[in-house]
Amino acid sequence: MKQDAALLIDTEGNPAPDNHVTGWFESAGGKRLRYAIFKSRAVRARGTVVLLQGRNECIEKYYETIRHFTARGLWVATFDWRGQGLSDRLTKNPLRGHLRRFEDLQSDLSIFLETIVLPETRLPFCMLAHSMGSLVALSMAPQLTNRIERMVLLAPFIELSNQRLPSWVIRAIAGMFRMVGLGWVGTGRDRFPREFENNALTTDRARYARNIGLYTQHPELRLGPPSASWVSQMLRTMNKVTRFEHLHSIQVPTLMIGAGNDPIVSARAVEELGNRFRAGRSIIIDGARHELLQEADRYRLATLSAIDAFIPPDQETEPEESPLNQTG
Repeated sequence: MKQDAALLIDTEGNPAPDNHVTGWFESAGGKRLRYAIFKSRAVRARGTVVLLQGRNECIEKYYETIRHFTARGLWVATFDWRGQGLSDRLTKNPLRGHLRRFEDLQSDLSIFLETIVLPETRLPFCMLAHSMGSLVALSMAPQLTNRIERMVLLAPFIELSNQRLPSWVIRAIAGMFRMVGLGWVGTGRDRFPREFENNALTTDRARYARNIGLYTQHPELRLGPPSASWVSQMLRTMNKVTRFEHLHSIQVPTLMIGAGNDPIVSARAVEELGNRFRAGRSIIIDGARHELLQEADRYRLATLSAIDAFIPPDQETEPEESPLNQTG
């Protein structure tokens, strides 16, 4: 593990929060991943939020959100998944959103918790995940008992919405490409930058422009369309985590927040999962699009209020032993 204090990127109107440490850690297959820990100025930290990004996201995109939590006396620990942000890319074409095995993302998270979060941050540990990050968190949730106190999953990537073909057909086609050694093939054209009008992510023009500007000025941070293997692995995992047996095995209290006008993950799918999830419940932010933390304030603040009411859990005394050291 190597630390580098100058590892974060500033852009106009989006400077990095102060009081942070950054560095690299090595994950499965020798991949080098970038991480950052943002510390509160509070004398006694209220805990740590483990922030898991979605596809085609990076640490820089969450500066505004990170400031919200550090102002509440919380630390934030986050990292770039393999294949995106400044972490090691997985194909010769750095814009290809590729993934060989979903289990590699699970390894990224597990190693991050054990080697960075445990020794360097403060209890209690809660998890906040968006989209693809939510799918990873949900897939690992049975193993997170006694490690993570609570989870919030934003627009969890549990279903493909608004597709011309049924999900099982897409999964079969993507799986066939993967089986014949063509899993690296892209699934669409790179249309960056897309216009604000009719975008699927946010109704907030200023935040949308900020994020487009980040990727325009620093193209090394962004991704293009996903590969066939990425699609295959996501659909396989969606099928697994939405089964009753998996949901029944989760004991970490979980709040799922869906976006009412999300064309990527339907609010209906989030609501239905909440109804089947013993340890979880769901709420819907009516009118919001997919990126709830990048949305207009009328949606974003409602999302943050729900998160703030849920994490961190109230604790009268600080635990003597880290829950990451316990078996779940």
